[in-house]
Amino acid sequence: MLRIIDYIFLFYFVSHIPITVLFDSQVIFPSWIYPKMLLDVKDNYCEHFKDVLMADPPPWFKSFCWCELLLQFPFFFVATYALWKGVQNCRWIRVPFIVYSTHVATTTVAICYHILMERFDHPKNRGPDSLKERVSLLAIYAPYLVIPILLLLDSLFSEVYFKKTKRS
Repeated sequence: MLRIIDYIFLFYFVSHIPITVLFDSQVIFPSWIYPKMLLDVKDNYCEHFKDVLMADPPPWFKSFCWCELLLQFPFFFVATYALWKGVQNCRWIRVPFIVYSTHVATTTVAICYHILMERFDHPKNRGPDSLKERVSLLAIYAPYLVIPILLLLDSLFSEVYFKKTKRS
């Protein structure tokens, strides 16, 4: 039986699959491989939310996107499987969850810090000017910090990973 938090984690991982392939990967792959509609979605997002990391990604952000594609993306399927089967039946997922969530939370902290603290006065940077714009952009990235932290805490402290069952 899945817990409510498992449904949240399951939705997080399943929804992350198309986001990675269709949106986040645009940071590292040439634009000609994407249909115009997807490019327009990214451009509209960047303009509306003033996300300079996606619009004009610095090398450190590109490295995070490569990690997402090469390391995290395959894990999304593993995590989805374990959550679908129930973590009480797939206790082996506990350590991979800890590794994944620590990595993602760490990289997202860097992104959030950049959004909150960076000065965007360079002519090429169309970043957020006001606190309202920064908070609005931060709200886009926040689930990718909050959910991994919840996953980490759950993996470290939830009894479901430690209880003996009839199958254990």
